[in-house]
Amino acid sequence: MSTDSQTPSTETSSTTGADAIDEAIARGIDFDGSPIPQVKLDLYHQVMGLEAGRQRSGVSNTMRSRIVRIGAKHISQAELNQLLVAADFAPLKEKEIAFFYGGK
Repeated sequence: MSTDSQTPSTETSSTTGADAIDEAIARGIDFDGSPIPQVKLDLYHQVMGLEAGRQRSGVSNTMRSRIVRIGAKHISQAELNQLLVAADFAPLKEKEIAFFYGGK
């Protein structure tokens, strides 16, 4: 238990890390403490259920997709492209550049 927290740890959750969103959804409580409307939770679970049943194309494809989607938020286009190639992934595609970096 942290002594620098101003609220009890049972009432707060981390807003960082890969699992923060999943934990908040499971609790049905947004990061600001407000409840997530049931209609939003129901739609989310419906769509995630569909995704859970989807045939996967392979781990490497999914890894690359996640790297591009998340990496584009944190890494410049040139650097991300260089990192992908160095890791033996396909370089950024034109449609990814357009979508994530606003290129045409």
